[in-house]
Amino acid sequence: MAIWKFIQKVRLIYFTLLARLAIKKIAGSARVNHLAGIFGGENITVGPKVMIWDYTWIAALSPTKTEVALIIGEGTTIGRFNHIYASKHVEIGKNVLTADKVYISDNLHEYTNINIPIKHQPIKQLAAVHIGDGSWLGENVSIIGASVGKNCVIGANSLVTKDIPDYCVAVGTPAKVIKRYDTQTNEWINVKDK
Repeated sequence: MAIWKFIQKVRLIYFTLLARLAIKKIAGSARVNHLAGIFGGENITVGPKVMIWDYTWIAALSPTKTEVALIIGEGTTIGRFNHIYASKHVEIGKNVLTADKVYISDNLHEYTNINIPIKHQPIKQLAAVHIGDGSWLGENVSIIGASVGKNCVIGANSLVTKDIPDYCVAVGTPAKVIKRYDTQTNEWINVKDK
């Protein structure tokens, strides 16, 4: 068991050093495991005490050569097999937790011309994405051109395409708020469908 822990520690150090070669702004205390890919590292900022787990793919590239930023805030943990792509601006706040297989993007492929394969159509820029401090994104969550407030829970398999306010629980496809924190009563309350 001690040998396995040692191997894991050495592996983490090795892959963090490799990430430092690709990412321009990465805090000394950040740790990065074996990533699937890093693209546009000059546009990526990784804060202190960030942990990015195996096989995550991060990119900050603009097809129109405009300014682009992908920011991962202090203390955030990015799960395995995440895919995070900024073509303009994606910001993940402090102490955010993402489960495995989370997709976060501020863009999508255009698909309006049926005579051109979708992969050959241009990128369509959507709204900037901000994930608020302290939020948790469950397994298989997709966030596309929308923001999530502070201390929110986004349930597994949810698709977020519209902004979610602070202190909410949202689930579904598309994601809908099912609970909000009431600051008057200091309780989580159910939100009724209207």
